[in-house]
Amino acid sequence: MTPARDSLKAIEETSLRAAELCRQMLAYSGKGQCVIENIRLRDLIGEMVSLFKASISKKAILNLNLKDPLPPLRGDPSQIRQVIMNLVINASEALEEYSGAITISTGIMECSREYLSEAFLNESLAEGSYVWLEVSDTGCGMDQETQRRIFEPFFTTKFTGRGLGLSAVLGIVRGHKGALKVYSEPGRGTTFKVLFPAVLEEKASVGRSNSAKPGGWKGAGTILLVDDEESVRLMGNRMLERVGFEVLTAVDGREALEIYRERHDDIALVLLDLTMPDLDGEETFRELRRIDPQVQVVMSSGYTESEIAPRFAGKRLSGFLQKPYTLNALTECLRDALGAAPLGGQGLVPPPERRGV
Repeated sequence: MTPARDSLKAIEETSLRAAELCRQMLAYSGKGQCVIENIRLRDLIGEMVSLFKASISKKAILNLNLKDPLPPLRGDPSQIRQVIMNLVINASEALEEYSGAITISTGIMECSREYLSEAFLNESLAEGSYVWLEVSDTGCGMDQETQRRIFEPFFTTKFTGRGLGLSAVLGIVRGHKGALKVYSEPGRGTTFKVLFPAVLEEKASVGRSNSAKPGGWKGAGTILLVDDEESVRLMGNRMLERVGFEVLTAVDGREALEIYRERHDDIALVLLDLTMPDLDGEETFRELRRIDPQVQVVMSSGYTESEIAPRFAGKRLSGFLQKPYTLNALTECLRDALGAAPLGGQGLVPPPERRGV
């Protein structure tokens, strides 16, 4: 393996970590897709480590004590991420300007009615198995009076590092039929313990799809690649040619429309960037459909599919490809868009008539 290959591999891995960090920030801000599914805490926390390190104090040491295997909990991954991030950020703030440790732990326990009655949100919680998450810090801690008020929506205090986002945490835990406990003393740190009912018979788990790779699938015909970023056009062109397509490129929506008017009979599909100056992807898509109502368009964006899909509901978008994409992701997306199987997703419906490739 040459030194250049090592460097390229490092660049690719760094770029993918940056992309994952952006996706986690979108999820934390509430921009992720709202779905209810089985969640494995270890996997969810593992995916967020980069975001934790970017968010906490540089003087903080992050420790992970994650039990495995754990049964899943049932809930919305985006909201559970918000719970974890709010607790981690509060733990970091509690350290103030001093060095200290933040520890994230998970486990499972059998909870009696008596134990649950001592927690926040103990209304009508059933006894049984609960998956728990703890976020602890070695910071300044809280007295009893502060602990009683930290979950009030508009509670303000000169006490540093508590209260921010905790009312939202409580609301999310309530919505997931969970419970929350707080252990703290002034000068001796704080631990937040969140309990969620365990799903003992797993039906599905959160995480990336492990669907089969596209394998040896090859395309044929011409793809029009539209993107205002030169680096995206360059890499996209190389990937598309490697899959077997001929490629036309356009730097913006207006150039794409000019090319499509002249060559639409030759173009099997348009791979279109959503965010462009002057004429954006949505406007370009609308104009492409005026030229040819059966045009096949895959929209590409750094935003998530759940954010983009409602804008194209019922408009026969052929697919969605999130940036940055790998060769496998690109190949699978084009195979689905140009093949017989329709794409899943919210509002992304392939046209009834497809061009041959």
